Amino acid sequence: MNTLIRLHDRAFSPLARADWLLPTLARLVFAGVLLVYFWASGLTKLGPGLPGLFDPAMGAYAQIFPRAMAAVSYDISQFGLWHKLVVLAGTWSEFILPLLILVGLMTRLAALGMIGFIVVQTLTDLIGHGGAAHPETLGAWFDRFPDSPIMDQRAFWVLVLLVLVIKGAGPFALDRLFKRQSVVD
Repeated sequence: MNTLIRLHDRAFSPLARADWLLPTLARLVFAGVLLVYFWASGLTKLGPGLPGLFDPAMGAYAQIFPRAMAAVSYDISQFGLWHKLVVLAGTWSEFILPLLILVGLMTRLAALGMIGFIVVQTLTDLIGHGGAAHPETLGAWFDRFPDSPIMDQRAFWVLVLLVLVIKGAGPFALDRLFKRQSVVD
């Protein structure tokens, strides 16, 4: 048995010392799976043209405040500044936070922000859009179905982001480049 344990340790010890591998793979998986998802979602919230960056589309309000929009018959003129600021912050977050993770700039903070975004997104889906009423959408852990959009998928999303919060961006990141620059200066 001791021989087997030594063989195991010898085979896997290089991976244990590869501190660069896990954060690099986490950023790659995030970029491959979630980057375009969040950017596409953000695009649906922008109003037309360049002013659309500051004047969100009606759909943005419907996505972020579904019950409130229904209550005012989808008339955004009945919403105040607070609603607009929340919609703008949510929309911009879908572009800025994934970009920061992609390039590895302020990665830990951006990943933490994305986790917060996913929590809010999930609560909105469950409460505002009625996802909690649909067990197949909500899903459950420890069942035999690994593909529910809420419990299963978002657990993996958060896991990837937690790796970045804990480990940072890895060596191929602007964080590392700026850290080296500050040491040289």
